[in-house]
Amino acid sequence: MSYRLGVDVGGTFTDLLLVNEKSGQTWSAKVPSTPADQSVGVLTGIRKVCERAGIDPKQIDHVMHGTTVATNTVLTGTGARCGLVTTKGYRQVLQIARSYVPGGLGGWIIYNKSLPMAPLACTIEADERVSAKGEVVRVLDEKALRQSLRTLKSKNIEALTVSLINSFANDSHEKRVREIALEELPGTPVSISSEVVPEMQEYERTVTTVANSYVRPRVDRYVKNLRAKLGEVAEGVKLHILRSDGGLASASSAAEYPVNLLMSGPAGGVTGALWVAVQAGFPNLLTVDVGGTSTDVALIRNGEARLRRETTVGDVTVRASSVDIRTVGAGGGSIAHVPELTKALRVGPQSAGADPGPAAYNRGGTEPTVADANIVLGYLPAMQKLGGDMVLNRELAHAAVKKVADGLGLSVKDAALGIYNIVNENMVGALRLVSVEQGYDPRDYALMGFGGAGPIHSNALSRLLGSWPSIVPPGPGVLCALGDATTAVRDERARTYVRQFSLTSAKEVEKVLKELATDASKGIENEGVAKKDIRTTYQVDVRYRGQGLRLAVNIDLADLQKRGLKAISDQFDAEHERLFTFALDLEHELVTLRAAVQGPGIKIKRTVLKKSGPDPKAAVVAKQKSYMDGKDVTAIVYDRAKLKAGNKIKGPAIVMEMDSTTVILPKHTGTVDVYGNILIYPDGYKARKAPKAAAKATRKPAPTARKPAKAARKPAKGKK
Repeated sequence: MSYRLGVDVGGTFTDLLLVNEKSGQTWSAKVPSTPADQSVGVLTGIRKVCERAGIDPKQIDHVMHGTTVATNTVLTGTGARCGLVTTKGYRQVLQIARSYVPGGLGGWIIYNKSLPMAPLACTIEADERVSAKGEVVRVLDEKALRQSLRTLKSKNIEALTVSLINSFANDSHEKRVREIALEELPGTPVSISSEVVPEMQEYERTVTTVANSYVRPRVDRYVKNLRAKLGEVAEGVKLHILRSDGGLASASSAAEYPVNLLMSGPAGGVTGALWVAVQAGFPNLLTVDVGGTSTDVALIRNGEARLRRETTVGDVTVRASSVDIRTVGAGGGSIAHVPELTKALRVGPQSAGADPGPAAYNRGGTEPTVADANIVLGYLPAMQKLGGDMVLNRELAHAAVKKVADGLGLSVKDAALGIYNIVNENMVGALRLVSVEQGYDPRDYALMGFGGAGPIHSNALSRLLGSWPSIVPPGPGVLCALGDATTAVRDERARTYVRQFSLTSAKEVEKVLKELATDASKGIENEGVAKKDIRTTYQVDVRYRGQGLRLAVNIDLADLQKRGLKAISDQFDAEHERLFTFALDLEHELVTLRAAVQGPGIKIKRTVLKKSGPDPKAAVVAKQKSYMDGKDVTAIVYDRAKLKAGNKIKGPAIVMEMDSTTVILPKHTGTVDVYGNILIYPDGYKARKAPKAAAKATRKPAPTARKPAKAARKPAKGKK
């Protein structure tokens, strides 16, 4: 009998979900993360979850792993010392960048630009040139290149990037530079842009490939170390790493192209939430993954997570597909403080992390955190043990929050409630980025809270946004690990294809898309995925002719064959209008074509609860004094394992389980569905009527070729 293991490593805890591949039965575990060497925490968790399941770790044949190694390497600035080879005349490509300064007008005053991951001192030029059409304009000067590489060798670089002008159109020079570099710098990993991101726009291609080189040595060491340690406890086990776009990559591919792992950890949560929500009948969903260090939010529409073509970590933005996740420094370990100058309460982004952790963990932490505030508020019952076995020190939590109370001149309870409310507002700010700011009304979406602390905040977040129901899935603390275990192997290929619609055809576009799909399929077929099980999706980047902005549009080949390029232009116009409230009567232009392939995921048997009446008294285990909405209340505490389908839990209430705690506020009721999800609604809730469809714009169809501009309008009389 074989088993599959999903592993999610967070900043504070490592979550594991073990799945029996034949029966679909699952077991979970949660252990503290080990930031110095994440593999230590992973192995500890494996022993723990296997002990619970009563199996030998050698029975595990697949490990699906979501990791933050690449993310943390960028955030902490601990990557490799990178060298960079550019075309002659483009040495400052990273320094020039895009001249974008975040923070509005004030950003020009306060913004401190971080140094490029490949310093100018480690950047050399190759005397060569390729045209935008792929023609060799100037042959590579190999002798001069070798001399420059020998000079670079004295800089003690640990990784090398090659990014030459127009290499997306012709990669022969980049490949030759790599061959020479491997001869001159033996043992140094070399990343070339034509393989990492073969797309136009020099800066984006270069910064993405440099980021790949920057994290590559560290990710490679981690993957090799983890594979070796896994081999000691489970011989022959296959290791896959979760990609930023929610698919799986082989361990070797992950080590070679780690830039695709920058959102590896958070993507698992969205995948797990999607799996639960679709079965529960909520295809439109806002996800809130609250961990110990941060909160990750995303939007799922019509049963599909939204993807974006860029991934941002800190102030580094690279061109790599990822689930559209926004992260805010608001987690259970976020530190609360009162600045002496303003006397205004602040929460995060600084975090106590896993070591020493919140004060209540009794590991040396003394700063007040969100977790400490939740304990003071009575949201974590006295009998609650974190992760099932960690005893919380409530006196230390109270003492830590008292620092904030003294600074604000409030009672300890009111200070704790202030921390709770502010961190909720921080989370709502992130949720607005994936909903309101992209043209989606959060009131049309349910909200799912998960992660160790998500269910404590989800009811309050739904109330702030009007997103109902607030859904708490079973095992919310290990939902990311569920996503890791249930996702499938994925790969994609892209090609720059700049064509005005009048200069190409649907058949030509279809031909290129199929070529990309065939190329992408080879990779996952090598992972053992049968051709018949491969699912292919297509996407194109489109813009109006003369426009710098481009938008990604999903394409159905059958629709493309039936309607031609209008199948693309209509979708682009609709998306442009949704985002910017208008569309233009200009010719459309293709920029990039993309094909993504994915294998089948594992099927997990969902536990169906026995049906019962609305009274949940059989699950009552205690009463807890709590502080909700500024009032002292007595909350009924329930054991989630004893709840039945149909039970209605009236707030104020607290539902306990091994990996998390759910808070149901006063004047709200949680109903347990057949799959064990708790669906929280405000009392007397009436479903919002679906908004009427917006009137269609009266604009004319976009022309197939640009028309001559009309004569300028004459000014009215008396006006200049």
